[in-house]
Amino acid sequence: MPVAPFKNDAPTDWGNPENKEELNSSLEFVKTELGKEYPLVIGGREISTEHKLASYNPALHNEVVGYVCQAGKDDIETAITAARKAYESWSSATFQERALHLFKAAEIMKRRKAELIAWQVYEAGKNWTEADGEINEATDFLEMYGRNAIKLEQGQELVSLPGIENRLEYKPLGVGAIISPWNFPLAIVTGMTVSAIVTGNTVLLKPASLTPVVAAKFMEIMHEADIPDGVINFVPGSSGEMGDYMVAHRDINFVSFTGSKEVGLRIDEVAHTRIPDQRWIKRVVAEMGGKNGVVVDESADLDAAADGIVTSAFGYQGQKCSAGSRAIIHENVYDVMVNKIIERTQALQVGSGNENNAIGPVIDEKAFKKINEYVEIGKNEGILVCGGDSDDTEGYYITPTVIKDVTPESRIMKEEIFGPVLAICKVANVEEGVEVYNNTEFGLTGALYTNKRDQIMYARQKMDCGNLFFNGKCTGALVGVQPFGGYYMSGTGSKTGCMDYLLNFVQAKTCAENF
Repeated sequence: MPVAPFKNDAPTDWGNPENKEELNSSLEFVKTELGKEYPLVIGGREISTEHKLASYNPALHNEVVGYVCQAGKDDIETAITAARKAYESWSSATFQERALHLFKAAEIMKRRKAELIAWQVYEAGKNWTEADGEINEATDFLEMYGRNAIKLEQGQELVSLPGIENRLEYKPLGVGAIISPWNFPLAIVTGMTVSAIVTGNTVLLKPASLTPVVAAKFMEIMHEADIPDGVINFVPGSSGEMGDYMVAHRDINFVSFTGSKEVGLRIDEVAHTRIPDQRWIKRVVAEMGGKNGVVVDESADLDAAADGIVTSAFGYQGQKCSAGSRAIIHENVYDVMVNKIIERTQALQVGSGNENNAIGPVIDEKAFKKINEYVEIGKNEGILVCGGDSDDTEGYYITPTVIKDVTPESRIMKEEIFGPVLAICKVANVEEGVEVYNNTEFGLTGALYTNKRDQIMYARQKMDCGNLFFNGKCTGALVGVQPFGGYYMSGTGSKTGCMDYLLNFVQAKTCAENF
């Protein structure tokens, strides 16, 4: 069956009166759905457990979004058995047959877009724009991975020899564990899960404990898209109780993880300890965050640079692994740039995502306290020029904070904060700026604003990051346009949103037939 070329899903203009009315209606509808219970889904069966976890609205932290059943070790055993059984038939389907389910899911997701935005507003604290972009990304993953899987089915063309037909084919790995983050509760859940299943694997999906209801909505969509029972098994639960157990399990072939560096390193350690009778070396695909920065040269368009810095630092309250939490500015334009950054930051309105405010709440009390601790650290390491305030009376709100005149060795220049805090330092030239940028253990995203070609070429060679942007913000990589992923302590170097990512979930087999 011919498939149209891939095209990124376009953002929706929610300022349009008709679209705005639709979204407000969805917000009202979802409000009536809050507080419901969500079961495990194992082998297609819904399973209610005694232990349930409440998911709260970070903008109104006493409001329960939903109660999500929690899996234990016995449930993991049941889920692995169900996944193994489903693997027998699912792995035998063609890549195109599996891809058709993804295309159907994409259409369902587009149809439910306003509702899915509303769920993200309530559970993840996103505004309309951030949630809209995430659903576009989820849809793009479905469309892109489906098309790439069809191409993957063709294998690789090999050198032919007289009397021998040679073919390289791709086979799935088996059963995998998908461990997803809270900050992109639909897009990353979608991308991690469908990349694994479209290549013929079956999975256990463990969503983040802070945003499991959005993940449950993903499961509803995949069920409507007729994914066979047991291909995706929904097992929310405590990382401490069942996380290591699942990762270490003999019958898990691979682990796909997005989250913190500490948890990612723990998963890598546990996964690569061989269990007796384990026949394979587990693969670990991990994306673990970053300490990203924007370097600004004196030749740059300073207004564009200020716009990019503020968007990179404070989009979704700085709760993105790609967030640009450092501005590294040439000394000749430093004061001008600082003023431009302050002006733009002070214009950002703080409040609930229901009203589409620019800055919403941070995700929970733990994050609120940690970010405030870093604000206090920053006050001692530099000069507070904007923000520094917070309020957790009803929601976990932190005013976008800018701290200037920090040194390259300061903690807020090197440690990931995961909140709306921007550190600014001064450098003598772009070469020094790149050196300061590289002075962390991470390597995810970065940006350089300059009008000099030689500096662009220098940064291409020297800036240590997986995604580098010139004269643009360091967030918002598009599926298929800027394949996303970093290295060092930012992850295993895999690139989402392209053919390469699917290769993480297959193994190559060469068949040579003599005739």
